[in-house]
Amino acid sequence: MLHGPGDARLLVIDRPHKPHRFLVAPLKPDGVKPHNFSVVDNRVMDISVTDDPVRAASAIARRLLPRYRAALDAVREDARARPEPPYRRPAPEVAQSVTLVWYPDGVVGAPYDSVPKDARLVLFGCHFSYNLDQFAFVLPASYPDMVRAHLLQTAVRLLTAQGIGVNFRHAAPAVPAQPPRPPATGPGVPPVPTKPPPSARR
Repeated sequence: MLHGPGDARLLVIDRPHKPHRFLVAPLKPDGVKPHNFSVVDNRVMDISVTDDPVRAASAIARRLLPRYRAALDAVREDARARPEPPYRRPAPEVAQSVTLVWYPDGVVGAPYDSVPKDARLVLFGCHFSYNLDQFAFVLPASYPDMVRAHLLQTAVRLLTAQGIGVNFRHAAPAVPAQPPRPPATGPGVPPVPTKPPPSARR
């Protein structure tokens, strides 16, 4: 480990599979948070030097230290400007929302009563239609996938721009009917009487 002025530190290690050569890499300064290092490209900092002290020192001074000092200055300046990471803010609370449902037949829709009035014109403009029989707004599955994706993206963008939240849900699959249970048999269980065939009747 080599220490220099201004908390500068260099790590010197043997270069793997390269005898008589070393890798020299700068180390991050203390007290700086990870998001501040996004202003520099750490991949261009490492250099390889020979085991000759004079030539190694010259290469470090000429090729590495200027970039290292510039990187340190940039990181510390960013730390002063951005002491905390730029967290992404959560979505604002909305007073209205619409839930679009993916149905098993490929239709995307929403029951009419669940769609806010302010959202209905947007859905109509994005090729949703009102189906009277189903009492719902529906985007038919007959549209090609690319067209439907574009219409849905447009609907979401326009609705959220109006402060209307958008949720997507899958419709609950229909529960298949249970097959009838076979009659129980075994010791102590009386046999179930069967209806005799017509030929056996008198």
